[in-house]
Amino acid sequence: MLYCFDGKSPVVGKDSYVSESAKVIGDVIIGDQCYVGHGAIIRGDYGHIEIGDGTAVEEGVIIHSPPGGTQLIGKKVTLGHGAILHGNMIGDKAVIGMGAIVSLFSVIGENSIIGEGSVVRSNQNIEPNVVAAGNPIKIKRDVKPEDSELWDFGKQIYIDLAKKYLEIGMQEIKA
Repeated sequence: MLYCFDGKSPVVGKDSYVSESAKVIGDVIIGDQCYVGHGAIIRGDYGHIEIGDGTAVEEGVIIHSPPGGTQLIGKKVTLGHGAILHGNMIGDKAVIGMGAIVSLFSVIGENSIIGEGSVVRSNQNIEPNVVAAGNPIKIKRDVKPEDSELWDFGKQIYIDLAKKYLEIGMQEIKA
């Protein structure tokens, strides 16, 4: 689950849950009240990764950083199932949809929503407070208050789920 690499070890914040089947390697800092789901891979082997408080790294997410680079992920970010991040910066409260790809050196502005299966190309910047989707990705509209309400609810679900996993854990069933 947590692996030292090249003299660097991951740091996990207070009340954060990291699944036993996740791989968190090297120079990684995970904030408080985060959820790192089953099968997630966070590779800080030749770059630095920081994940802000209250962020959900859902199942099967892959996060990597370019050599000598830094992948910053803000507070209360949602990284949907199977997303791949190899970018530079994800702003606070952003949403990266399931199966989306955020490529090298890209930046996602705070409160932005990246649609499921979308591709953010290398060096591309998505401004704050927009909904963007597609391959290639295009801005579709501004984030509406109802979008923020829905995603705030979803973010709290994962903060609560992390707490529940820490409190009661999982029990293996032997056949």
